[in-house]
Amino acid sequence: MQRPALLVLVRHAESARNQVKKDAVYFADDAARRVLRGQPDHKIELTDDGHVQAEQTGHAIRERFGVFDHVYTSGYTRTIQTTDGILAAYPPAQRERMPVDMNIFIRERDSGYAYDMTEAEATSAFPWLHEYWQTFGGFMARPPGGESLADVVGRIHQFLDLLDRDRAGKRILVVTHGQALRCFRFVLEQWDYDRAERWPPGQAPANCGVTVYEESDGRLDLAEYNTV
Repeated sequence: MQRPALLVLVRHAESARNQVKKDAVYFADDAARRVLRGQPDHKIELTDDGHVQAEQTGHAIRERFGVFDHVYTSGYTRTIQTTDGILAAYPPAQRERMPVDMNIFIRERDSGYAYDMTEAEATSAFPWLHEYWQTFGGFMARPPGGESLADVVGRIHQFLDLLDRDRAGKRILVVTHGQALRCFRFVLEQWDYDRAERWPPGQAPANCGVTVYEESDGRLDLAEYNTV
């Protein structure tokens, strides 16, 4: 099977929701939620620090990898802004050689009805959720109205099939999301279900963390993970 020659995955820079929630599942309280209440996930923007992160990451990526053949974002505002910051490090002539496309398959996991809830509200609304999650685990369980990570794996498979078909031998940059990154690793590194349950301590992807896969004998092998 033909693969891209290089696949560089970047988690988006710090978003307003990251700043408020500190990557927790729920809002700590109503005061924390009030800052962002009613903003859908695909419209969450970067913080000022996030814009700086993206620009700094762009300089590092350009210095190390040079020009890519194709760039993909999830179409979410925070991945578009991160991509813009990264590509700002390239002179105009180089940017023009790197087409940027949105692909819905690499969007963030849908967190469902509890998206804007505090932990107390989620416990009240879904009293069965904790036991269900303990039974099925963090990879197979679906948040109410949302997606399991196993669901996300299905669309990551579709995206990778697209790359194999249309971008074989090419150098690809993908700006995506934390949960999607776990699913990329599940597919590309052939993780089993137990390994995909949760990130090992210290292994959760950082904002603007860079993960690199290189083609070798028809496979995409992990060269580095989560470099900031």
